[in-house]
Amino acid sequence: MAIDLNSPIVKKLIIVLSVVVPVLVAILYLLPKNFEVGEEVYYLPMLNAVLNGSTFFVLIFALRAIKNGNIELHRKLMTTALGLSVLFLLSYVTYHALTESTPYGGEGIIKGVYLVILLTHIVLAAAVVPLVLVTFSRALSEKFDKHKKIARITLPIWLYVTFTGVVVYLMISPYY
Repeated sequence: MAIDLNSPIVKKLIIVLSVVVPVLVAILYLLPKNFEVGEEVYYLPMLNAVLNGSTFFVLIFALRAIKNGNIELHRKLMTTALGLSVLFLLSYVTYHALTESTPYGGEGIIKGVYLVILLTHIVLAAAVVPLVLVTFSRALSEKFDKHKKIARITLPIWLYVTFTGVVVYLMISPYY
């Protein structure tokens, strides 16, 4: 099923999602949290790390599939990666809508390392949203030459974001 990449609706949807997702996440950090939450909410950061880690490995397998010429497996794996990322986003938004942010408790050089990883993770997580959407829309529109061009940019960034998401979780988890 090919979609028209030049469709104004597709372009507007990509732009809206690319702006709304990072803005929503930023707003969540500013809103007061006056909710009574159950203990199960505090398992969401671990779930987020599992979803990020799973996405990382699915992306690696998808890359291997396309390099081996298995287009159908690549398509299924990339769809799975997108689905896992959407689940991650829903879980992440839920957790940060209901709870205060956890400050990092480390000190010294390790705190600097954490902050560099966190900052690059945040910036690239915002940047990867439009990249993923455009990459997927080009695949769906069967513009594979353009898809391949942008996928070479999107994939390393998406891999970095999913990997550092797990690293950030592991570094901050003792302070939850």
